[in-house]
Amino acid sequence: MVRHLRSEANAGRMLPFVIEYQGRLVGQLTVAGITWGSMCSGHVGYWVDESVAGRGVMPTALAMVTDHCFRAVGLHRIEVCIRPENGPSRRVVEKLGFREEGLRPRYLHIDGAWRDHLVFALTAEEVPEGLLSRWRRNRPRSAPRDPQNTRGNPATPGN
Repeated sequence: MVRHLRSEANAGRMLPFVIEYQGRLVGQLTVAGITWGSMCSGHVGYWVDESVAGRGVMPTALAMVTDHCFRAVGLHRIEVCIRPENGPSRRVVEKLGFREEGLRPRYLHIDGAWRDHLVFALTAEEVPEGLLSRWRRNRPRSAPRDPQNTRGNPATPGN
């Protein structure tokens, strides 16, 4: 897997990132399907360890990567495709203000079947001040989720 990620990154088609929190690996985020020319876009997939879910780790990571893609890489559009039943991943993009664009029926083959995905997108013009800046400004200031709280929402993969 690492060899594939490195090869795709070297070819300019993918940007893989690991997510660390308090010095330990807690997730992964990849910008894949990078397309240049008149499109200049990529799509993001992610996952985070449930032990840090609800602490703002994934929205912060996605905001940072989106800003990097818009400002340093030169992409114009970022998409995130999420299975409709994946509430935790949907909340990540909703918190950040990604626009829901619709349903892609039978979009990806996962767990032995073709699964529907909702498409969320954001363009560079929608966040001229940067997504991380907007996220920090609008982020609710509440206490972090108690990891012992069994009523908390577990994290699930982004796709």
